[in-house]
Amino acid sequence: MNQTAFHRDDNRAVRWWLCVIAFLVALMVLVGGATRLTDSGLSITEWEPITGIIPPITHEAWMVEFEKYRQTTEYQTVNRGMTLLQFEFIFWWEWAHRFLGRLLGFAVLVPLVVFWMRGHLAPWLKPRLLVLLLSIGLQGAIGWWMVVSGLVGRTDVSQIRLAVHLTMACAIFIYTLWLAFGLRSPRDRPAASLAPWAMGLTALVLVQVFAGGLVAGLDAGMAYNTWPLMLGSLVPDGLWAIDPAWRNLVDNALTVQFIHRLTAYLLWGAALFHAIQVQRVAPVHAARVWAIFALISVQALLGIATLLMQVPLGWALAHQFGAVLVLLAVTLHWRALRGPHAVAEPVSETDLGALHDAA
Repeated sequence: MNQTAFHRDDNRAVRWWLCVIAFLVALMVLVGGATRLTDSGLSITEWEPITGIIPPITHEAWMVEFEKYRQTTEYQTVNRGMTLLQFEFIFWWEWAHRFLGRLLGFAVLVPLVVFWMRGHLAPWLKPRLLVLLLSIGLQGAIGWWMVVSGLVGRTDVSQIRLAVHLTMACAIFIYTLWLAFGLRSPRDRPAASLAPWAMGLTALVLVQVFAGGLVAGLDAGMAYNTWPLMLGSLVPDGLWAIDPAWRNLVDNALTVQFIHRLTAYLLWGAALFHAIQVQRVAPVHAARVWAIFALISVQALLGIATLLMQVPLGWALAHQFGAVLVLLAVTLHWRALRGPHAVAEPVSETDLGALHDAA
């Protein structure tokens, strides 16, 4: 096997590993959404990174966990009288979410050590993979920081911490995909001049994700279930009802949902503008960006339907899955416009010339 083929095989193995990591992150986002929608997030009241992987097995062990939950404000205020069977239902959702987090950590750490020791990682990639590993560890800490906020004095976790946790997960998803597809030779000539626009579109999707996290944390989707009007108006009264005014941006369910709607309109318009832009400047990439526009349109319709039906579980999860697909699509588009990492994989002289011209 020649040296070029060896490096190509290395890149292919690392790329597939990173794609698996991205899949696990996406799965965690979806399971986390189900955990929130089923009000399961406070069912495990302690953070035990190692021993917590073993769930209760005996009846006595289940009763110990149930008793801990009975001390929370959520149980005493909302779920008083809950049966053990009902508790087990919410416990398993939260346990599955934490189990996936542990699995994700191992899925990053162990192959990373193996690839590193065998010399399969390019020098530029090593520090970036360490950032990925540290980010996943930080995400676990953010998750516990979120849970702690809801154990005493509240019946739900802080909506701000929930939004941070969700947005961090999506940022890790983007970062992992960016690394993975930086290891692949370009299929089309990159258009680096358009890459900042794609980056801006990706950032706007993250802003919308954060706003959606606030909506979920405040259960804002359960109210104001009309569209396009809110309280009979395009711009409803009461957006600044809380003093000081800045608190409305995170504490006022009406304002938070209104901002989520506005960001959706802005995202839709930005996607349309970018599609027209790419069609004119770099038509070889046009099919992909028009698909992104269609996907964002479907995601908007899912959001409207979920709102009008007062957030049924299946529709809400479909809406969250749609957000993951949008993130996937815009990230791969951004990466394609930017081109692969300069030393990610040996390419021909013709490819190098094309990349240089595009930059």
